[in-house]
Amino acid sequence: MTAIEPRPGPARRLEWQRAQVREIIVETSRVKSLLLQVVGWQAHLPGQHVDIRLTAEDGYQAERSYSIASPPEDELIALTVERVENGEVSRYLVDELRTGDQFELRGPIGGYFVWTVAMEGPVCLIAAGSGIAPLMAMLRHRDRRNAHVPAVLLHSSRTLEDVIYVKDLDAITRRDPSLRVVGTLTRKQPEGWKGYRRRIDKSMLTDECFPPHRNPKIYVCGPTSFVEDVSSFLIELGHDASRIKTERFGPTGG
Repeated sequence: MTAIEPRPGPARRLEWQRAQVREIIVETSRVKSLLLQVVGWQAHLPGQHVDIRLTAEDGYQAERSYSIASPPEDELIALTVERVENGEVSRYLVDELRTGDQFELRGPIGGYFVWTVAMEGPVCLIAAGSGIAPLMAMLRHRDRRNAHVPAVLLHSSRTLEDVIYVKDLDAITRRDPSLRVVGTLTRKQPEGWKGYRRRIDKSMLTDECFPPHRNPKIYVCGPTSFVEDVSSFLIELGHDASRIKTERFGPTGG
């Protein structure tokens, strides 16, 4: 059977919907993935995000945006949440939310930071910390379609214990040799660590990302300073700025 390319539904006014937590996956000590069921969910594209809204008993409301980490082929929507210091929303989602709980959600949102197998490659995905979430949606979509588009994921984490999606990435790379996953640990490395031991820099991008003459599509996601630095390095290396898509989040979100 020929695979049908995922497409968003016709443009419509986004409305708040009820999302029910079906499963909670512990990714790290500070990060959990929430698998949600949303009745009547409009198909999303890998790289899009949603807004969520929490309402307290006294009527107080708080809203935050989270990238979708699941591919459009999956029945449940996955949001990966990192507990942020003093983050009222992230602390509730990571520490208090339980299976069966509900909250409001609207989306999918965004059309700039997206990639599907129809766009082909090669593709270079670059992330810091939980910025890997929308890139994981792209890799999972690529995997579900069995599309061997040349791809590399360059992921920066503080320590080995902070690396997100370890089991999923291991499984995907075992199935597909055309995907290369490269990790760097910036704060602490375990004995025998063979990966990089520093922040992503120009030298690392030269060695690991596809060269400019191959015209890769590049997606960069992480804190603002990380995204700005990596984007500048890529342009200095000769990559076309129009092929570099970025998404950033600030340190005070949560």
